Amino acid sequence: MATVLLPLCVKVSTPVPPNPEMEICEANIPKVLSPESYIKHPLQNRWALWFFKNDKSKTWQANLRLISKFDTVEDFWALYNHIQLSSNLMSGCDYALFKDGIEPMWEDERNHRGGRWLITLSKHQRKADLDRFWLETLLCLIGEAFDDHNDDVCGAVINVRAKGDKIAVWTTEYDNKEAVTHIGRVYKEKLGVPTKVIIGYQSHADTATKSGSLTKNKFVA
Repeated sequence: MATVLLPLCVKVSTPVPPNPEMEICEANIPKVLSPESYIKHPLQNRWALWFFKNDKSKTWQANLRLISKFDTVEDFWALYNHIQLSSNLMSGCDYALFKDGIEPMWEDERNHRGGRWLITLSKHQRKADLDRFWLETLLCLIGEAFDDHNDDVCGAVINVRAKGDKIAVWTTEYDNKEAVTHIGRVYKEKLGVPTKVIIGYQSHADTATKSGSLTKNKFVA
């Protein structure tokens, strides 16, 4: 006798009477969330956000304070969405985002032989570009956007000033030409800076001994 295989999906035409009690019970059963909805997404590095306010009655170090540290995508956005936008800061204030363990100062062991790619913005760019440039800078850092040279990146600083704002990406070794030039090229591209606009890389040693306008660029992008 031949075996007859019935299809797996059979439509039952007999109507099932509604059961209000069962509907109430089902409504009270807690929904099971997928793991993706509550597991945070780790970053490759742990980062620290710093804030500097220029109070002339205090030392430079006393004006610098740690806001928070984070090491997941979700914690980054929670922090970013609860602090003032850079364009709303008072003149003389800075934000600095650095890898945990590196302080945002030239004297730090990871910084003292390094330098910075510097973006200088005019006054009218504060409303148009400042916040966008700074957010893109942060995403470049935490997203490890610099390929094989991410280890050379120490952090970034934004300076809000009356004469014009500045954003800089700091690297650990100014003599590492391959890493420095690659970081500058990628950074300029991520910000969408026009090709004809030149950005420069300066060593911290030169910046510390000269005024900003007199510091020569070691590299350009």
